[in-house]
Amino acid sequence: MGRGLVPFLAMILVQFCFAGMNIVTKLALDSGMNPLIMVTYRQIFATLALAPLAYFLERKTLPRITAKIIFQMFLCSLLGATLNQCLYFLGLKHSTPTMACALNNLLPAVTFIMAVPFKMETVGIKKVTGQAKVLGTIICVAGAMLMSFYKGKLINIGHSSLHWKYAQRMSEQGSGNEQVSFIGPLFVMASVVAWSGWFIVQAKMNEKFTAPYTTTTVMCFMASFECALVAACWEHKFTAWSLAINVRLIGALYNGILGSAVTFLVMSWCIEKRGPLYVSAFNPLLLIIVAIFGWAMLDEKVYVGSVVGSSLIVGGLYTVLWGKEKEMEHEAEKKSTGEAVEMAPV
Repeated sequence: MGRGLVPFLAMILVQFCFAGMNIVTKLALDSGMNPLIMVTYRQIFATLALAPLAYFLERKTLPRITAKIIFQMFLCSLLGATLNQCLYFLGLKHSTPTMACALNNLLPAVTFIMAVPFKMETVGIKKVTGQAKVLGTIICVAGAMLMSFYKGKLINIGHSSLHWKYAQRMSEQGSGNEQVSFIGPLFVMASVVAWSGWFIVQAKMNEKFTAPYTTTTVMCFMASFECALVAACWEHKFTAWSLAINVRLIGALYNGILGSAVTFLVMSWCIEKRGPLYVSAFNPLLLIIVAIFGWAMLDEKVYVGSVVGSSLIVGGLYTVLWGKEKEMEHEAEKKSTGEAVEMAPV
């Protein structure tokens, strides 16, 4: 029981770290901070936090780094860090933390769609597992479309006595208090596509180069320059880069250290102990935590479209994961059966 409890508690910790990142980042963006600048600082602080770990943990076992590996690392930084995080933070600026977290649950479905042409996933529509993956993907996409284009009636769940006055003040006095619109969800969905592309490139690179800490450190290091270049083209004022406002400094440090370094280390450990599907299954918990925090601290409103859309996305997510898990179990069973036949005496 103890062995199963530790990964469970570790993944709960990860979801709370991600939830805090969404809340703190939203406050920093509402204070007027440019999302692209926030992403740049996140990459810088993540690099500084991960570099010592990569050096001490992998310096003796580091595989040979070739030009092809460097190019794949560059693609990973472009997709997994620069495009993914820039688009996500832009989407967060124009939406709410709850909506952004809900749409992030599209990741397994989008990854499945993008992996099929690269023959990293099979549809297998004649099998129940393949039908579950396809059906789950359709449900996820339907939920995302509903959240993006349908608001519905306001659900009156009362007013929280914990409402954070500081958050209200940041939103009112900042220049980043744009109204929630359909462009926010579109940015978040585009970030999911970029993130899925990173999964595919990362999987290809892992076939020849397995050094997760070094790979992530180099990815964040490259992304620091990429994000800084994009942010500099977008924002020309030097004062916009200032971290003098406390919430901006806290947001940048939180994103780099807890939002990237700590969560990556914990998830890597959990994947090693329990597998990737176990880690993916905790994603909807983030939505619940952020929804509660958003209502309690940021006075976030809850609408029918958001609730129904979130429910569809979570239902579709678990349908895809169920299909994938059963498919993996079937493949493992076939492999073990084949090995048993091969080892049996003639």
